[in-house]
Amino acid sequence: MDPRTPGPDAMPPRPIRVVVIDDHPAVRDAVAHAVEAQPDMDLVGVAGSAAEAFPLVRDGRPAVAVVDISLGDAHGLDLVQTFRAERPELEVVVFSMYDEAVYAERALRAGARGYVRKSEPTDVVVEAIRSAAGGEVYLARRVASQILSRIASGPGAAGDAQGPLGGLGELTDREMAVFQLLGQGRTVDDISDHLNLSRKTVETYRRRAKEKLGLASTADLLQFAIRWTFAQETGG
Repeated sequence: MDPRTPGPDAMPPRPIRVVVIDDHPAVRDAVAHAVEAQPDMDLVGVAGSAAEAFPLVRDGRPAVAVVDISLGDAHGLDLVQTFRAERPELEVVVFSMYDEAVYAERALRAGARGYVRKSEPTDVVVEAIRSAAGGEVYLARRVASQILSRIASGPGAAGDAQGPLGGLGELTDREMAVFQLLGQGRTVDDISDHLNLSRKTVETYRRRAKEKLGLASTADLLQFAIRWTFAQETGG
């Protein structure tokens, strides 16, 4: 017998335990059903908010969490960082409507193992879960190539594109989170509560985002943020 071939008494590999965290019921259910259909995966549970997710992750002991960036009670990247700090063995796949060029590298820096856009079919999410469970990073090939090219090009490569869109890569994670939430129609007070920051701090991030994007006024920033967010949501 080939020594690499499991014997008849060998234990089968344990299924990958998965939680799905998304505040859109249709998306959450679609990913959950895709996971349940896999013979090598167990769905531990689903959550529609960060508050629901914490006990699920703590008590369910999943191996992989699929996390949306746009949760009603927390920013997804903050949730990724918290999960990784509290349970380093937990791998995270971010499943988001936002452009990989803006958020994929941010998600990896936060501790995620993969980034998949919601425009992709659910079998791509399943593939990303398997990659993450195996300790591998999952990104669309074009995004991985862009990130590697930017690293190879050195500092400043992210801002090569002209205009506000090119400047998005220059925003810090906090500035980008404030920009994103402005685009969702959130007020400064809403953003302050959502990100657990003072109003003054949010206003500082808003001002810095405006300056980095080369916009003349807060009204221009708000208008651009709303247009960008709408394009992300509609695939435009």
